[in-house]
Amino acid sequence: MPMRARAIATVAASVAAAAATAGCGAGGDDPANATATTKLPEGADTVELHPADFTTEIDNPWWPMKPGTRWVYSERDLEGGDARVLVTVTDRTYEISNGIEARVVRDVVSEGGEPVEKTDDWYAQDADGNVWYLGEDTAEYENGRVTTREGSFEHGVGGAQGGIIMSADPEPGLAYRQEYLEGEAEDRAEVLSLDEKVQVPAGYYPHTLMTKDLVPTEPKVSEHKFYAEGVGPVLALDTSGGTGREELVSFREG
Repeated sequence: MPMRARAIATVAASVAAAAATAGCGAGGDDPANATATTKLPEGADTVELHPADFTTEIDNPWWPMKPGTRWVYSERDLEGGDARVLVTVTDRTYEISNGIEARVVRDVVSEGGEPVEKTDDWYAQDADGNVWYLGEDTAEYENGRVTTREGSFEHGVGGAQGGIIMSADPEPGLAYRQEYLEGEAEDRAEVLSLDEKVQVPAGYYPHTLMTKDLVPTEPKVSEHKFYAEGVGPVLALDTSGGTGREELVSFREG
């Protein structure tokens, strides 16, 4: 899932109560058949996505993904362990099952200098400016060997549905799903604020977007996530009783 937070939950995103202005799938008033000109998807909504409506040039101000952009995060899990998370926007693209070309963002989690997880996340931006999360190819490692690829999914394959990772027009109260695969990946988020102050090792961000992220399949898991304009994710805080924290250490624009 997007921008790792293995021990502190999932990633965040943004959604909008002004759902009528942002886009997803098919026509009519049936939420299970939404199209790219109605509302953002929620829950098990089926979306009909058309390749012509998407681009790999992702310039949403709350999470721009220009090739070469790099984020380095420090992650502390619930048990007090520390990890380094390196997220890089590559110049590669991946064509998902229905023909949409998506930007490949490589996410590497290391502990003690050794990689413990490598993930290629697939993102694309629709004509309205919403950034979609369309799948991932992930692998966990132990002693240099892959132990599992659990969590990998692709929009349109095996019942999986993509979701929104960042809305084009986030407003408090806007809610949406980030991904959907029944019983396995049902992450969702809600925008709480657009004016939060955040201090992390990478700097001070006085006006950040804050979301609340939930995982219905893991009811004890929740977090708050913070995004800075022109940068993207800068902080994730576990809010389910633990002390998990993932904070931006350095940022380099592509």
